[in-house]
Amino acid sequence: MSAPKTYHVKSFGCQMNVYDGERMGELLAADGMTAVGQDDADLVVLNTCHIRDRATHRVYSEIGALRREDGSKPMVALAGCVAQAEGEAARSRTKDIDIVVGPQAYHRLGELVTQAAAGRRAIDTSMPAASKFDALPARRKSGPSAFLSVQEGCDKFCTYCVVPYTRGAEISRPFEAVMDEARALIDSGAVELTLLGQNVNAWGDEAQGLHHLIAALDKLPGLARIRYTTSHPNDMAEGLIAAHRDVEKLMPYLHLPVQSGSDRILKAMNRSHSRDSYLRLIDRVRAARPDIALSGDFITGFPGETEDDFAQSLTIVDEACYSAAFSFAYSSRPGTPAATMPDHVDPATGLERLHRLQAAIAARQHAFNRASVGKTCQILIERRGKLPGQWLGKSPWLQSVHVIGDHAIGDLIDVTLVAAGPNSLTGERILAKAA
Repeated sequence: MSAPKTYHVKSFGCQMNVYDGERMGELLAADGMTAVGQDDADLVVLNTCHIRDRATHRVYSEIGALRREDGSKPMVALAGCVAQAEGEAARSRTKDIDIVVGPQAYHRLGELVTQAAAGRRAIDTSMPAASKFDALPARRKSGPSAFLSVQEGCDKFCTYCVVPYTRGAEISRPFEAVMDEARALIDSGAVELTLLGQNVNAWGDEAQGLHHLIAALDKLPGLARIRYTTSHPNDMAEGLIAAHRDVEKLMPYLHLPVQSGSDRILKAMNRSHSRDSYLRLIDRVRAARPDIALSGDFITGFPGETEDDFAQSLTIVDEACYSAAFSFAYSSRPGTPAATMPDHVDPATGLERLHRLQAAIAARQHAFNRASVGKTCQILIERRGKLPGQWLGKSPWLQSVHVIGDHAIGDLIDVTLVAAGPNSLTGERILAKAA
């Protein structure tokens, strides 16, 4: 197989995967390769998610679809959590995979490409102690909103979750390394940074918590907005709550997964919070930042979940007053404790509950959007809209806002929110008054 000259990276799943995909692209570009569309690429990197069974099956369907009409195919790299979980077995499922690389080893992607081109074994699912970030190229370009990975892995071992097995133990990047990458992203055009981690609020470096890092980022010239995701309720320290009150650049938005409203199911999930402790935590956050928008994660149909357990998840949607939430039907993952639990819920029942939950979440989201009408805020323009002269930006509360006018990607503009739909709002630019 000849050495590839062009590449395409396709990422599935979480925002951490989006970040990892960007970094793999930068690695390949630093090796002299050119980014192109998937159909024209010599190398296709599929950066995968293993959190649900459906996501895994989708990846193997994608691999099969890479075969071209003349029978040829690009070099295929299976990266990410599916690669980590399946390792050598992935290549036994399909011979179309040339490279297997886990999320802690993708800094070696260039070497693996060379090995595959030479017909040698190209698999690395190790979890080296040395930071992969030290081997990655410097950040050179960015959009107005950029992801910045500060923490990886998880030590919580929720019984349904594969992250501790595919991403490893919790590791925090050193403070100076994070600050250096933040400065590089700002220099290349970012005005908003989203700090990423499987358990981002567990970040810590030399007795400093995430709120110390946010305070340092707040001082960087050129940075207008700070966000972070995904958080665990157990690591929502008082200093971080206070940061939502004290740091103007920290946006009033918090993603705080709950997973279930039932204490019995939370215990079976090995979540470290109860329904009551979760709601009391939200009260403390809202006391610090009354206008904060809250989102969460839910799983329906977890083993042993009764209709009463599910009803408690439905009621917590309104009690927490979510602005949005992500929800999924339980998917059994091999190797997790939940996979061997008794009383698995019929998938059709789990899916029916999911639809009811999503209807409740959608109603709450629409109510939050309607309550935003009349507010003035600043939005960050991210892309063009579908209509002539229309642009799409994000409010401080992470709502999509459409606005008409002469704007550009990266502009921060003041608007009045004048209309609300289920998934977005309409804004009108506030024009500066003549002197």
